[in-house]
Amino acid sequence: MSGISPSLSDELRRDCTTLCHCWRVERRDGRVFGFTDHDRPLTVAGQDYEPQSGFTQTEARASLGMAVDAVDVEGALSSDTLTEEDIAAGLFDGATVETLLVNWLQPGQFAPVRAAAIGRIVRADGRFVAELESRAASLDKPNGRYLRRNCDARLGDARCRVDLSQGGLRGAGEVLAVTAPATLLVSGLGAFAAGWFAFGEIVLASGALEGRTLTVIDHTRAGEDVLLTLPAAEATPAPGDAFTVVAGCDKRFSTCKAKFANSVNFRGFPHLPGNDAAYAYVTDGMQFDGGALVE
Repeated sequence: MSGISPSLSDELRRDCTTLCHCWRVERRDGRVFGFTDHDRPLTVAGQDYEPQSGFTQTEARASLGMAVDAVDVEGALSSDTLTEEDIAAGLFDGATVETLLVNWLQPGQFAPVRAAAIGRIVRADGRFVAELESRAASLDKPNGRYLRRNCDARLGDARCRVDLSQGGLRGAGEVLAVTAPATLLVSGLGAFAAGWFAFGEIVLASGALEGRTLTVIDHTRAGEDVLLTLPAAEATPAPGDAFTVVAGCDKRFSTCKAKFANSVNFRGFPHLPGNDAAYAYVTDGMQFDGGALVE
């Protein structure tokens, strides 16, 4: 453990110490939480750390080489800090966690122990268990692109280059009712054809989920009614919630060309032969001139 101060080093040599662990959790949206296994609140380097009932960690191990080390942190779900809804929505997925060793009698004496990222979170009976993966875990994940027919860019990003601010690609409205689990009856989208927002994103502008971004699974019409279907596992907006929604893309070349006029920036490989071509029998009339498979 590097960066340890002489005063904390002296504390570690004592037979009876006043040490505890603190965890600084920073989500990808920039929000920071502080927790400690001490029984009183602590302030360390300007960050407040709240005591959580039963907030503990399992045995930690540091291996030589490139081995991926993991440690579990367990605690209670709290309506003020860690809610089951936020965890289910994935807000803590990939959050960075810094573990500190602190002298709770003199919080100015502390040392960083490790930095990790939240991998998998399990929730049960009002508690959670978060698996903290060391930074070496990123080296164990596949990186790079795959050769596939469909596009692997995100609609509107630097590789896609579609300008989502242009007219026709955004809509706004209000949730009128929840007609079925994860199905919303909405207003404000009557001018758009059915399916226009399928595979898009809806951003809540008011209500309990304000600021939350959800995926649109389907966009249908029933007469004059407009329905948006969201994933069943995600939180559902309530009637009266305002929202904005972005047109969806199913990542196919034909959609990129017809819907967004963006075929020049398509980031897939639409001419890639599939299994149907590899295992097909040669018959009269087939063309093998090396021409484009799609236009």
